[in-house]
Amino acid sequence: MSRRRYVARGEPGGYRIWDNKARRWWGDLYELCPDDLLNELNGEKNSEKITALLQQYRVQKR
Repeated sequence: MSRRRYVARGEPGGYRIWDNKARRWWGDLYELCPDDLLNELNGEKNSEKITALLQQYRVQKR
């Protein structure tokens, strides 16, 4: 099993996505762990689905 490129890391107040290849944070701070988003980023990388998931997690923040 290869190493995952994107992983969720706990931060005060929620979770952030860490990009292992670029060695930097990706995206926003999420209150809930964005499992579906991580699976899509590490899997098929369908941009339409990623955009929909980003919008869904942003709505949950409000």
